Amino acid sequence: MVDFTAIEKKWQQRWYDEKLYEATLDDGDEPFFIHFAYPGISGFLHVGHMRGFAYADMIARYKRMTGHAVCYPAGFHASGLPAVSLAKKVARNDEAMLTYLRSNGCPEDVIERLGDPAAVIRYFSEIYVDDYWKRFGFLIDYSRLMTTVSEGYKRFITWQFHKLRDAGLLTRKPHFAPFCPGCGPVAVDRSETDISEGGDAEINEFTVIRFRMDDLVLPAATLRPETIYGVTNMWVHPDITYVIASVDDERWVLSEQGYRKLASQLGENVQQVDTIQGSELVGRTCRVPLVDREVPVLPAPFADPAVATGIVMSVPAHAPYDYVALRQAAPDIEPVVIIEVEGYDIPARDAVEEMGIERQDEHDKLEMATQQVYKAEFHKGRLNERCDDYAGIPVSEIKDAVKDELLERGHAAIMREFSKPVVCRCGERVVIKRVPDQWFIRYSDEELTRMSTDHVATMNIHPPEYREELPGVLEWFDDRACIRKGDWLGTPFPFKEGWTIEPISDSTLYPAYYVVSKYVNDGTLEPEELTLAFFDYIFLGKGEPASETWEQVRQDFLAWYPVDINLGGKEHKTVHFPVFIMNHVAVMQPEHWPRGIFVNWWITQQSGEKISKSKGGAVPIPDAAERYGVDTMRLYYAHIGSPYVDIEWDGDLAYSYRQRLKRLWELHQRLLELDGPPAGIDGWLRATVNRHVGTAREAMENYELRRAANVIFYDLYNAVQWYRKRGGANREVIRQVLHQWIRLMAPFTPHLAEEMWDSIGRDGFVSTAAFPSPGDIDEAALEAEQLVRDTLADVEEILEVTGIDASDIHIYTAPAWKWQVAEMAMALADDGELSMGDLMGRVMQDPEIKRHGDAVPKYAKTVIEDVRRGATYHLVDEKEALDGARDFLEEQLDASVHVHAADDEQAPDPGGKKRHAIPGRPAIYAE
Repeated sequence: MVDFTAIEKKWQQRWYDEKLYEATLDDGDEPFFIHFAYPGISGFLHVGHMRGFAYADMIARYKRMTGHAVCYPAGFHASGLPAVSLAKKVARNDEAMLTYLRSNGCPEDVIERLGDPAAVIRYFSEIYVDDYWKRFGFLIDYSRLMTTVSEGYKRFITWQFHKLRDAGLLTRKPHFAPFCPGCGPVAVDRSETDISEGGDAEINEFTVIRFRMDDLVLPAATLRPETIYGVTNMWVHPDITYVIASVDDERWVLSEQGYRKLASQLGENVQQVDTIQGSELVGRTCRVPLVDREVPVLPAPFADPAVATGIVMSVPAHAPYDYVALRQAAPDIEPVVIIEVEGYDIPARDAVEEMGIERQDEHDKLEMATQQVYKAEFHKGRLNERCDDYAGIPVSEIKDAVKDELLERGHAAIMREFSKPVVCRCGERVVIKRVPDQWFIRYSDEELTRMSTDHVATMNIHPPEYREELPGVLEWFDDRACIRKGDWLGTPFPFKEGWTIEPISDSTLYPAYYVVSKYVNDGTLEPEELTLAFFDYIFLGKGEPASETWEQVRQDFLAWYPVDINLGGKEHKTVHFPVFIMNHVAVMQPEHWPRGIFVNWWITQQSGEKISKSKGGAVPIPDAAERYGVDTMRLYYAHIGSPYVDIEWDGDLAYSYRQRLKRLWELHQRLLELDGPPAGIDGWLRATVNRHVGTAREAMENYELRRAANVIFYDLYNAVQWYRKRGGANREVIRQVLHQWIRLMAPFTPHLAEEMWDSIGRDGFVSTAAFPSPGDIDEAALEAEQLVRDTLADVEEILEVTGIDASDIHIYTAPAWKWQVAEMAMALADDGELSMGDLMGRVMQDPEIKRHGDAVPKYAKTVIEDVRRGATYHLVDEKEALDGARDFLEEQLDASVHVHAADDEQAPDPGGKKRHAIPGRPAIYAE
């Protein structure tokens, strides 16, 4: 019984004792620099995270085995809020957080310390290294570990921002930024560095229309201000208390949440002065601006106080939700149609009735109806005569005309709102706040965009589709707010006291710091030495070195940089990778701009959502490593699907990979016991292995990890099994094959490969051995054995279909004249001249072929069709191959096997089958 855990611990200890992970570069070595997007310090990681990490290690191991000097560093992104949020929850004894920590094995004495963000970073940094990266056998250069809140790194980021300012790429202007009431500004993007929910939310700009009610204003937010002409009533929640706020000397009625959002955007211009119950507004009327019409206020328990202002204007002719609500609340009010759409009378009513919607809680149907109506109105609708000067204008062309008029006439204001709820890691709902004097990195700069786009065309990007997407992403990329004020960790902004550089902006040039971090970690450099002049010299070659250490670090940078592969999840496609490129282009010299990007997709839950600690479904890494085995998990990631598709986590499938490795080990053990004589099948195995080596190497060069894993762990396994089935047992050949096969396995399942390497008596580590190169491939041996396999399969199929219990099987190999026709057809195809006329013109010149009369054109037609479909014909002595395998065929078929040449006129032909024999497909008769 193979003990995977013992094998893992044994070889990891030896690797780390020998420091195989340390990047060293000798004269003549070709460097290869790979890193993955460093994880944020936000708690325990899970099996989803390990996918990308494992890919990076596989690639790094492969490159090391192909003679490259590999620099494979890693670090921890501790900037921003995650560590702070975790610490705050621990400090206030948040029960959910304490349960989470305990369920992941965090000791009580450690939990007591985690109320301090610095302790959070220290603890989880150790967990990531010891329980995740080293546990999976990653040969990361652990001498280069760093965090983004270390003093040395902060000095590096300070230098970066000086360079951006020198390049004219920093600017100041007002900004509407995501803001957590508890933590301050947060970043909202798909990486969800600062937030636990809503990373894909967009910021919508609402038009807040002032509906006047005596001395009050009922402000209703809408994305379609042109529909004001169809308003029939207002909705308010009767059971909540609304805030009356002073807004520009007017008294606005807002939900509590709406008040906070508006106050964050308008600042001191918004002050609470009173409150009012929603029920007090019901039954009163207000006036619709532009239309100058009085409409009633109706009760709406469905009016969500968390959405926009908490006041909703009702357009029942064009909003299915409003139509259904109005039909129940006030059926006597008639919808007002303002958009004419072919095929509709009253669009919302027609869609609701078509879908059979009766109630307001039929959300899925109502959403479908809403999308159907909005789509029809946008593409085919025109405003009608009720819309005054806008009558006749297509909805698709109205754009901001009505909004602009409402704003100019003082009937509206602008409010920004997320398209979906955004929740901070602390649990608070994120709002949008106006920052009057925000600093930005000018990613909109035309020259920077042009240079970055031009560089992308030179990069090695996987998948290739992403390289096609990137220019558009760069063109779209706008200025990005780069500083935040609040309870954040990170680098102080050097040009505005009290502000901190936000986490995306401090994680763009960071791979360069891995060159420096080694010298800081071993004490050769003190953080205080990392001045602006130091970084200018190291990264730009400006100035003079202050010491030999400076010169050594500079030479290391020149040797290792640029980055060959930056590997990260698909959440980084629209933010991290673009700014990674643009900051290198902005700051570094062209020869140090990045060479490659590798994007991996996610491990998802059964719901199809990305696995997340905050959303549940996160399988702990130590549990998975113990249950399945590290090499099992690595092979699972590599083989379960392409890196460029989402993979649903499946524990049962993961276990099946464990069984695969168990069978592989057992086969290995059996092979070592064999000591048979040479046999004809030996040449086939050598040729097959060489072919698979070539395929695997080509796949790895192109980072096609799944394709390589399939060849190594399935195709090669099946080939060796066939060799054994055919009676192969040659000790010398088996040892040669194992020598190649084990090295192929090493990037994927390094622990098992080391154990196998040791068992065949090889010195050193397989991890540092040369990845195999393909030797000569005996195509004739491959073709001959394929003929045997195909023929066996054909006979078995015939016996199964006919039900014959055969005692004698006659096999007829193709006659020479058919081989000649096939070869002539291939020659014509190579010259681009394959046609029936040309082929017949050639073959009928041969008297031997010509004497076969009508059979020739019939066969020629078949050959032409096959060649055009991609078939190839390689001359094989079919009779010799099948004669040589006769004992095997008789054993498999439990019958006497007779092999005849179809053009042997003396050969028996009891079933009249031999005339059907063609190259590669012998004729068969069973009796």
